[in-house]
Amino acid sequence: MSLHDDAVLVLKGYEGQDELRQAYLDHLSAHPDGMWKSCADGHVTASALVVDPERGRVLLTLHRKLRRWLQTGGHCEPGDPTLAAAALREATEESGVPGLALLPGGPVRLDRHLTPCAWHLDVQYAVLAPSGAVEAISDESLDLRWFPYDEVADVADESVVRLLEATRARL
Repeated sequence: MSLHDDAVLVLKGYEGQDELRQAYLDHLSAHPDGMWKSCADGHVTASALVVDPERGRVLLTLHRKLRRWLQTGGHCEPGDPTLAAAALREATEESGVPGLALLPGGPVRLDRHLTPCAWHLDVQYAVLAPSGAVEAISDESLDLRWFPYDEVADVADESVVRLLEATRARL
C-alpha cells in the first residue's frame, strides 16, 4: 500500500472535523502527488505532539524557519510506510528522544495552515515520551523545551493549544 493510500484510509477513518477531513480527501483525490512537498497546491504533512503525562508537560520545538514554538513534524518522505510512521519519525528526529510511542487511536486532530512552501494539510498525532526522556536539539530547531501543560498557551499558537487539549482529552 502506498503512503497516499494509507493517508486516504486514515482520513476516511478519522472521526471529527468533517469539513476539513473532506477537504483533505478531496485534495488527495485531485492530486496523486498530494503527499509530497513538490505538490505546489499543498501537501499532507505529519506532526506529533511529544507528551510526558507523568510530569504534565509537552516538548515543543522553536522552529528554525518559522520562529514559533510548535509540535514536532513535517513533510512525508518516500520511505515512510504510513502517516503514523511519518509522524513518529519526525518526532524522534526533531526531539532526539528514543523510545517514543504513538498514542493509540490514530490522529488526534487535523490542522490546515499556510507555510512559506505551500499549504500544509497536517495530520496531527501525539506520542508518549518514555520515563526520564531527555531531548536533543536537531538542525531544524532553534531551541527545544519542555513546557507544563498550563504554559503552552503563553508560548504557542491556537493550533498547538487545540492539539494539546485534544491530546489531553484522549489521555
